[in-house]
Amino acid sequence: MDMDLAGEKRLLQLNELDEFQLHAYENAKLYKEKTKRWHDKHIQHREFEPGQEVLLFNSRLKFFPGKLKSRWAVPFVVVSVRPHEAVELCDTSLSSTFLVNGQRVKHYWGGDIARHKISVDLADA
Repeated sequence: MDMDLAGEKRLLQLNELDEFQLHAYENAKLYKEKTKRWHDKHIQHREFEPGQEVLLFNSRLKFFPGKLKSRWAVPFVVVSVRPHEAVELCDTSLSSTFLVNGQRVKHYWGGDIARHKISVDLADA
């Protein structure tokens, strides 16, 4: 048993372990960057202004027992827009305000949009 040879072999094994750990760290870093790019690409950026009507997505199934009911709740009014896509909403029936994530809100195009319907009669050719 040569103690110097065993010590040298142990140092090589520790260096290999350090290299393996460094490669794992780099791979994890690359994976996180790629995942963040994918996530940021799928975020929908919406601009809200105070006074607009919006619909709120409700993901709690206990409020909607029916399968075919919409998960978008009745229109709320935007009170203010805060930093980092936080939106303060006001419930018109209760006059209470609450803060939600901007990703859970979408524009309500209800009664304000005038939709013109045109009927076209097809003549026999």
